[in-house]
Amino acid sequence: MKKQLLIALTTVLLMSCGESKKEESQAELFARIDAEIQQNAKGYSTLKEATETIGHRLTGSENGAKAEEYTYNKFKEYGYEDVEYQTFEVEAWSRGTVSVSINDEPVKAVTLGHSPVEANVTGEIVDMGNGLEADYAVNPDAVKGKIALVYISILEGSPEGLTNLHRSEKTALAIKYGAKGIIIINQVDNGVLLTGTASVTGELIPIPAVCIGKEDGMALKESLKTGKATAQIEMTNNSDMIKARNVVATLPGSEIPEEIIVIGGHLDSWDLATGAIDNGIGSFAVLDIARAFKANNLHPKRTIKFVMFMGEEQGLFGSRHMVAEALKEGTMDQIKYMMNLDMAGNPIGMNAGGKLENEAFFTDLGAAIQQQDSIYKNEFSNRSGLHSDHQPFMLEGVPILSVHSDLDRSIYGCYHSDCDDFNLVNEEHMTNTSRFGTMMLYGLANAETLPATKMDSETTKEFMIKNNLKEKLIIGGDWKWEE
Repeated sequence: MKKQLLIALTTVLLMSCGESKKEESQAELFARIDAEIQQNAKGYSTLKEATETIGHRLTGSENGAKAEEYTYNKFKEYGYEDVEYQTFEVEAWSRGTVSVSINDEPVKAVTLGHSPVEANVTGEIVDMGNGLEADYAVNPDAVKGKIALVYISILEGSPEGLTNLHRSEKTALAIKYGAKGIIIINQVDNGVLLTGTASVTGELIPIPAVCIGKEDGMALKESLKTGKATAQIEMTNNSDMIKARNVVATLPGSEIPEEIIVIGGHLDSWDLATGAIDNGIGSFAVLDIARAFKANNLHPKRTIKFVMFMGEEQGLFGSRHMVAEALKEGTMDQIKYMMNLDMAGNPIGMNAGGKLENEAFFTDLGAAIQQQDSIYKNEFSNRSGLHSDHQPFMLEGVPILSVHSDLDRSIYGCYHSDCDDFNLVNEEHMTNTSRFGTMMLYGLANAETLPATKMDSETTKEFMIKNNLKEKLIIGGDWKWEE
């Protein structure tokens, strides 16, 4: 009897061990991740709490420091042991006062970042259209000693095929051609004013830069067709050395810990509102993806660093610092991929920037995500732009991953403006970012072989040219290849 009981217990034990060793399929794993996040997602609630208790998250401000501490504590709360501040010191800008008048009539305006600490200029306004190099080439002396008026986007009726420039690049061109000031017309209806940096380097610019509303700007353009106009721009601002901190939580890899995947979103915002869309929805999704990795006991082969970048809005300060530190420490080659969430949400596909060796990896991964929910459309692209925290990594040849967002178009009208508040945030969209983003990140960090490897310098150069980024990088002083 004892022998039979022993045999029975041994059989049960062996069966139990066999069951415990049964490997979870990708579909089962993704279903488990999906169920947990749909039930427990915290991205929306933490962003709500942060906007209510902190407000804006301007780099170098008291609010910015509070946001850094808030996310540090959340990483700890979610179970991360290796959480650190990556401190950097930079000269950071903040606004003071501004007044703009045109033909002695006051016009509502907002200062663009990195404008001078003090300025008081008066000059004739010259309409420079889209503010592109081609607009100045027609008459290179047109704005010398005058104030340039440019549209922030591409004007209706412009020649086809024009590539728009960032506001900082348009400002750099105005400076190059001798302007003493620049007025940028916003593209959003109802007088919405946009802020943001007008500096390609993150350093102070020598001329005042302001934004005016679309209606005021278009009326001014029309009046300049038949007459002249004079503007007076008076402003004060602040520029001081400050300390800011990236917040980095590390999840060690289970098999290849020396290979690192960075996922980040910029925590900082401008100060006109709470920055809920730019970039609360991205950075707090990164925070919730980190939570989901712990909550679902995920241990991918490669190490993951979850990063809250500061200083993005003022010149990619935090991401530039992280890359500079990696280069100095000789660890840059360990960073195998950089996934960036900036104003990203409700993903329906992926964008993989870099020299892909296995495009099917992403479409197969997307198909696995689509099995969990058909709202994910498995769109795919391989392209890259600038002006977000992926840029310093990309310039070192690191492959980039981002998402195709399907957000409400209406929210973009509040970009960098005083209406970028929490009421714009869609809870379901944030949860979808956590759901699909967790699956994307795990699939990448746990891959047998990565779908792309770091590009060498020459390949990186060709990739920049292919993506029409050379001119922008030259204007911004980031083109590092000799001609």
